[in-house]
Amino acid sequence: MIKRYSFVLFFLSSIYTFAQQGSSSAYSFYGIGDVRFRGNVENRLMGGISVFSDSIHVNIQNPATYSGLKYSTYTVGGNTNYTRLSTLSGDEKAQRTAVGYMAVGIPVNKLGFGFGLIPYSSVGYRIRNQTTVSEGNEDVTTTRRYEGNGGLNKVFLGFGYKVNSNLSFGADINYNFGNIETKNIEKISDLQFGTQEFNTSDLSGFNINLSANYQRKLNSKLDLYGSVIYTPESKLRSENKRIISSVLYSDIFDPQDVDQLDAVNNTNTITLPSKLTMGIGIGQNRKWMIGSEVTFQKSSAFGNRTDDLSNVKYRDAVKYNIGGFFIPNASAFSNYLKKITYRGGLRYENTGMTINNQDIKDYAFSAGLGLPLGGAFSNINIGVEMGKRGTTNASLIEENYTNLLLSLSLNDRWFIKRKYD
Repeated sequence: MIKRYSFVLFFLSSIYTFAQQGSSSAYSFYGIGDVRFRGNVENRLMGGISVFSDSIHVNIQNPATYSGLKYSTYTVGGNTNYTRLSTLSGDEKAQRTAVGYMAVGIPVNKLGFGFGLIPYSSVGYRIRNQTTVSEGNEDVTTTRRYEGNGGLNKVFLGFGYKVNSNLSFGADINYNFGNIETKNIEKISDLQFGTQEFNTSDLSGFNINLSANYQRKLNSKLDLYGSVIYTPESKLRSENKRIISSVLYSDIFDPQDVDQLDAVNNTNTITLPSKLTMGIGIGQNRKWMIGSEVTFQKSSAFGNRTDDLSNVKYRDAVKYNIGGFFIPNASAFSNYLKKITYRGGLRYENTGMTINNQDIKDYAFSAGLGLPLGGAFSNINIGVEMGKRGTTNASLIEENYTNLLLSLSLNDRWFIKRKYD
């Protein structure tokens, strides 16, 4: 089935990916934006763990698992995000819908290959702020508006090799590319014109992921799972342009450029920090599994697109994940509910970003279902992730979010020699 349709699906969804805006977070202003990709939907519904692999799902986080595929697989996932943004002065709501990833996995004997496209990070915010101060007998109002859009995409190609029935290794190479635009406007009420700062950054660069996956039987029922994933430090080239202009500003129309005051072009590099993920799990084949992971990231080496931000610092980050799944009876024929995969998990992350001396942390729990399609191994995965990021302390923003997650995984046998034409 997917031999006929996967290329068309991949091509059409790729076109859509470049046109979307996947974030409504003010924190996406910093660095390369808000990191959106946290794994396949089926992994995210288990708290984001990547230690588990099976023969019918492409585990994009862990390339060593490609060698365990038995069927060629096309997968696409996305989410709808609802966020309540809270400050000490009030609340706002935002909504975004976006494609999360597209990938194809192909098994060839002991080897497995994977390739695809990931919208890795997004910049997307629009903030308006007004302050009024008294100067003599007059009140002077200053209006500030901040907007941003764009993000970083990854095209990846990877492979996994099965050394024996227990151990496999894998690697993938990623080409990162994207464009980020930010616009800051300030207008003082008793002045005719406002001032606009318009920044663009064109990003590009390569990085790699290396992984090892281990699985063995403890007894006739229980299996042990283990994995290590390492991403070395890499660099992004950032070509930056800044234009400062006088603008005619109004609340009812977009600012109109009146006069360009200054323009600056420069090129710098952004360090993408190294990352190490270690996971372990235990379970019964096609029945249940529970696992946990810890991720250490050298975020202290990270930087912004520009070097003139004094209120943000980066420290080493750490993330903890725990989750699992349960299938009542994978072989049931008469009871569909018993064939459903039930998933759940928890995630805690200290992002490593400190703004106004406040550590930005992220907490979430998730739950969902894997729904088999007909009698084949294809399936639909649906679920919800709910969490909180940030704080209202130090004039910052607290984000309470709900992500509705959906993915489609289509499986088929490729490269089978026909007996009859």
